Amino acid sequence: MLEKGNSSLSIETLFMFAVLPYPNIDPIAFSFGPLEVRWYSLAYIVGLILAWQVCRYLAKTYSKKITAEHFDDFVAYCALGIILGGRMGYVLFYNFQAYIQNPIEILYVWQGGMSFHGGLLGVVVAILWFAHSRSISRYELADMIVVVGPIGLLLGRIANFVNGELFGRVTDFKWAFIFPTSGDGLPRHASQLYEAALEGLFLGLVLFFLYRVKSIRERFGTITGVFFLGYGLSRFIVEYVREPDQHIGFLFNFITMGQLLSLPLIIAGILFILLAPKFNGAGN
Repeated sequence: MLEKGNSSLSIETLFMFAVLPYPNIDPIAFSFGPLEVRWYSLAYIVGLILAWQVCRYLAKTYSKKITAEHFDDFVAYCALGIILGGRMGYVLFYNFQAYIQNPIEILYVWQGGMSFHGGLLGVVVAILWFAHSRSISRYELADMIVVVGPIGLLLGRIANFVNGELFGRVTDFKWAFIFPTSGDGLPRHASQLYEAALEGLFLGLVLFFLYRVKSIRERFGTITGVFFLGYGLSRFIVEYVREPDQHIGFLFNFITMGQLLSLPLIIAGILFILLAPKFNGAGN
C-alpha cells in the first residue's frame, strides 16, 4: 500500500489502480428557495428519528421501568447533547486556536465541524441528567441508547463520503476513489465507508444481538462497555488509513487526534464490561 509522500510508484501507476469513480453527489439534497437541506443534516435528522423509534421498541419489548414515553421526552435531551457536545468537541479538540481568535464562528454550525467524541460526551451528560430527573437507571438507559448509536454513525459517515470530506490516505488499492475535494487528484481510501461499515453496520448488529440476550441485557452497563470498546477499536484502526486533519497532522509524529481520543473509550469499554453493575434499581 502506498501512503502519501512515498514515491515508490509513479502518479501514472496510481491512476491505474483508481478504478472506482467517485459518484459526485450534490451535497444539497433539496432546497426550498433560499433554504438548502444538505445530506449531512438529513443524516442527523433521519438518524435521530430512527434511533428514537428503535428505543421505543426496546423499551416496550424488554424494559420494566423505562417506557416508550420516556424516549418521547429524552429525544430532545439527546439532540441537544449531540449538537452542543459535537460542536464544542470540535472546537476544543480540533481547531481551538482558530475559534479562540474568532469565537463568534463557534455558532456557525452550518459551516461544518462536529466531533463524535464531543457529541458522545454531550449524550452522556444528557443521559445522566435525564435518568436522575426521572429516577430511572442511568446504566439501563445508556445501554438502550448505545444500541441505536450506530444508526447515526452509519448515516453520518455515508454523508461524509457524499461531501467528500474526511477522506483516506493515498493508496494503490483497487477500491480507491479520487476525491475532488482532496485537491491532488490522487486515489485514496474511502475511509468514511470503512467507518460506516465498522462503527455503523457491524457494531450496530453486534449490539442489537447482544441486547437480545437476557443475561447480558440485565447486567446493566455491559452493552455500553461493548459500544465504547467497539467504537474505540474501529476508529483507532481506520485512522491508520484516514488522512489526518491538515491543520493538526500527526501527534507525537505517529498518532492522530482521532486515535488519541479513542484510547479513553477503549479503556472505558473494558472497565464497563468488567465492572458493570449487577443490580437493578434507580440508583445504578
